[in-house]
Parts: sequence; structure tokens; C-alpha cells
Amino acid sequence: MDLDEVWRTIDTERASLADLLDDLAPDEWEAPSSCDAWRVRDVAAHLTLAQMGPAAALVSTVRARGSFNRMIRDTALRVGPLPDVEYGHRIRAMVGSRRTAPFVSPLEPLIDVLVHGQDVAVPLGRERAVPPAAAAAAATRVWEMSFPFRARRRLAGFALTATDSGWRAGTGAPVEGTTGDLLLLLTGRTATVGRLSGEGAELLRSGRRPGDRRPRAVS
Repeated sequence: MDLDEVWRTIDTERASLADLLDDLAPDEWEAPSSCDAWRVRDVAAHLTLAQMGPAAALVSTVRARGSFNRMIRDTALRVGPLPDVEYGHRIRAMVGSRRTAPFVSPLEPLIDVLVHGQDVAVPLGRERAVPPAAAAAAATRVWEMSFPFRARRRLAGFALTATDSGWRAGTGAPVEGTTGDLLLLLTGRTATVGRLSGEGAELLRSGRRPGDRRPRAVS
């Protein structure tokens, strides 16, 4: 994907996610998301911060004592609670803008909206398609990053192959699935591991790695 296509996809995904949020029932806002210890409301709050400025990011990092994960969670919690309609409104307001948070490429907001869209949709049983080409671009970026996902280390010994695009990575026990489901796996989500196939997928479901004799939890 070229840069214009990346941004067009981000705009489309933000608009459709805002539509999904507008459609949520009151109890769905408080439901657990696929992010550990995050409610659907917390995920939506995090997505409203995709264009956080440098000063706010610096203050939040200092408050979190340099912990990236703590900073992300704390900033999301400080957003709300907002009126339910406000989350979709704020996300929709970013459509057409190419502004990013400090020190990230345009691929990070693409990863964010694709993955967090599923963090909301999957546990609620909502259908939300993941565009294969966009998921492939996001998956490549995640695979190349050492932080924060550490996908290469976590998934060493597995050969990942997408069934709806040409994306593939790694060597070892085969794991096959849609590019969207592989993207979720790369970013540490396990909610859709049951949709993956292959010897490697069986190992992941049992909490084991290639060569392991004892069960090991997937993280």
C-alpha cells in the first residue's frame, strides 16, 4: 500500500468504527474487550487519542514513569467516561486528517484502528471485516517492530501464512488464517486463535510451542 492508500484506509476504518460505536447498546459499552482488563469503552477512549500532541504525550509518559503500557492505559482512562455518543463523534472528526501522535509512522494508526476495531467487535459478536491488503501492511509493520509487540520472538518457530492475501512470515510449524486473524495473533490477541488452522495453530491452542513437551500459556 502506498501512503495515500494507507490514509484512505485509515479514514474508512475510522468512519465505520464510529458507526459501530454509535450502534452499541448501553451494556455493550461496559463489556470486556479483547484487550486484557479493558472495557469496550476504554478501547474507544484510547482510539480518540490517536492524534495526541507532543506535550500531552510527554506529560503522560512522565506520569507513567516511562512505562509505555501504563501510559497507554492511563491516558485512555483519563478520557472518560464520556457520553456514549461522544466517542464516535471524536473518532469521526479525525477522518481526513493526516496528523499522528509523536514518533509514529502512518502505519501505527492503521494497526490501531484495525486491531482495536476487532477488540471491540469480536467479544461483542459483531461482524467487522478486516481488509486483507490493509491487514497485510499492518502485519508486516508489526512483524518488523521489536516493540511493543515482539511478534518475532513470541512466535518464533511458527510459519504464518494468510489465506486471503500473499502475506507470510516466519518458519516452522504452519499456522494459516485470514490476514486479519494473523494480525490479531501478531499483536498478542488470542480471541480468534480458534479460527486458525495447521499444526502450529493446534500448538497455540494448547498453549505450547514447537518442541515443547509441557503446556505453555500464549501471551
